[in-house]
Amino acid sequence: MNGKGTEKATENAAVGTPEAVAALQRLGTTWHQEIPLTRAMALEPISWKDGTLTVAAELEPNVNVHGTAFAGSLYSVAALSGWGLVHLELEAAGVDGSIVIADGRIRYQRPVTERIVARCTLPAGDRDAGLRALAGPAGKARFTLTSVIECDGRPAAEFEGVYAVLRRRAQG
Repeated sequence: MNGKGTEKATENAAVGTPEAVAALQRLGTTWHQEIPLTRAMALEPISWKDGTLTVAAELEPNVNVHGTAFAGSLYSVAALSGWGLVHLELEAAGVDGSIVIADGRIRYQRPVTERIVARCTLPAGDRDAGLRALAGPAGKARFTLTSVIECDGRPAAEFEGVYAVLRRRAQG
């Protein structure tokens, strides 16, 4: 393998604690098996630490006629970063829940001309409140998250999504 291939593999490798890396690998597998578009977009979870998930997709399969990132790809990457973060936080808490995007809005601020990287954070207090709600009799919660995509170190798109979660009941 040439140096460039090794660099690309390292660049795309999940980072974090061994537990976080394993969780990121499971998330990537879930995305690629359950949401085939993520495979075509080359979307991968990169890191998960302290309530922040970073995901990335290569520009090439997500390019528009102007040679910049397609707006629909930016929306999808940002929306999936929030979905993925809720998924990881529920998994870490041992909660089996069905997650859907109840609402989502994006503001495009400037073109993305490089690898698409989105960061989404779930503050600990919001996570804890959501987990308490899921543990309640209704077994429902909502998480409002913001995902930011940067280009050249400056915000290029900002997505705000509301993720609704319904706890799955144990079958018995």
